[in-house]
Amino acid sequence: MTRRRLLTIVMGGCTAWLVLAGNAWAGITLPAVIGDHMVLQRDIPVPIWGWADAGEEVAVELAGQTVTTNVGADGAWRVALAPLPAGGPHTMTIRSEDGSITVNDILVGEVWVCSGQSNMQMAVRECNRAEQEIAQADDSQLRLFTVPRQTASKPQKDIESGEWTACTSKSVRNFSAVAYFFGRSLRQHVGVPVGLIHTSWGGTRIEAWTSLEALATEPMAGPILDAHAQTMARVDRQLDRYENAFAKWRREAAAAYEAGDPVPDPPKMPADPRASQHQPAVLYNAMIAPLVPYGIRGAIWYQGESNAGRAYQYRALHPLMIRDWRQHWGQGDFPFLFVQLANYQAPPEQPVDDAWAELREAQLMTLALPNTGMAVIIDIGDADNIHPTNKQDVGDRLARIARASIYGQDVVYSGPLYRSMKVEGSKIRLSFDHVDGGLASRGGGPLTGFAIAGEDRQFVWADAVIDGETVVVHSDKVAKPAAVRYAWAINPVCNLINKAGLPASPFRTDDWPGITIDER
Repeated sequence: MTRRRLLTIVMGGCTAWLVLAGNAWAGITLPAVIGDHMVLQRDIPVPIWGWADAGEEVAVELAGQTVTTNVGADGAWRVALAPLPAGGPHTMTIRSEDGSITVNDILVGEVWVCSGQSNMQMAVRECNRAEQEIAQADDSQLRLFTVPRQTASKPQKDIESGEWTACTSKSVRNFSAVAYFFGRSLRQHVGVPVGLIHTSWGGTRIEAWTSLEALATEPMAGPILDAHAQTMARVDRQLDRYENAFAKWRREAAAAYEAGDPVPDPPKMPADPRASQHQPAVLYNAMIAPLVPYGIRGAIWYQGESNAGRAYQYRALHPLMIRDWRQHWGQGDFPFLFVQLANYQAPPEQPVDDAWAELREAQLMTLALPNTGMAVIIDIGDADNIHPTNKQDVGDRLARIARASIYGQDVVYSGPLYRSMKVEGSKIRLSFDHVDGGLASRGGGPLTGFAIAGEDRQFVWADAVIDGETVVVHSDKVAKPAAVRYAWAINPVCNLINKAGLPASPFRTDDWPGITIDER
């Protein structure tokens, strides 16, 4: 009996059958993500794929186009339709020698993948003004698709279930709030159909969303893969013991049955950690890979809390995952927009080193990748709730980035980002990008959140004033300053914004080793 067979045993004589999740008719099967009410990405080649009998010819008809292909020996087929403009509804027909499939009510517009951990998973019903938002949500041009939460040890071709639905008060209630408010803003300001593919899982780490082949290329991921290998070796040993115990039980059960004695209870099958959402690549395999190569505009991402204890490692893992998705999708450097961690827990009384601050720094550093954008939300978190309920502003800030950098709209999309520093005697002058009309303090009072240190690396709270498009920082306690930090805490008290009201990202001017530098 193989270990794979052991992992599928269900005691009591039941048999489990695997069933394709996709839409199937007349010998043709489509992946679940291709179906009625879907949104196709405009202005790029449109991939359509599925499965049928090897060697058959398949023809796909949509919007006046007909494209044919032959089914491969593995039963898979794929075509690419010419780019389509925004609009619809359309009907698509897929024909083979065995019959045809019709897919109805197809729109063409903007498609975004929305992923991450619990703050992306958090539903509209859990956010601010939930019932009011739900009551006003009906929009037939906004379409929603949710990928079920599942894991897999290898990349999957399809998901267990899923269907596109129009956005209604019923369908939006349990849909991702960040994704919905992002999509709603695009609908309001871009004015074309929008499709949102929600695929998230609370409490998960970024390595679970990254393929094993990508993780194997990154030295910083070595400890993750080593731990995974040790876990799998432990599972093998447990399965060996279980296999022996099960064989012994079968003999004893048969003997007891023949003798008319009570049959002993069977041994308990060990838990399979491969089913855990915390293992590397398992969410990529089950919740991302099946979506490829569906045409998309880009992705939004809200994750990081579960990796905060390994923030330096995140400097490598975050851009690694983005490059990994882009490589597998084969659409080039598609836009990837992400949310920096919100403020949380009690503000510190004195300047401190902090893992969440280091994770935010890692997120900030990811902007070095092309075609990325970051929504700063250091001002709208909740000290008592790791899941802040103001998801409207989160979605809007992500949409601002898309509107400005992708759709060419004249809108401010970022708060101030630190650019450089200059020591001027006992003061340090800081320069910023994205001042957009000038720097300001939220509420109009003195700037807060700045700390300064000399070469002894002992930070103290500092006075800071706006001088044109710069900020000048000093403290009477530091005669020869060497570094400044801003909003460097899990919940900083800070108020630097630009005239558009968007907050400055936390930053530091030093590169002194942080508290997570050795954490793997």
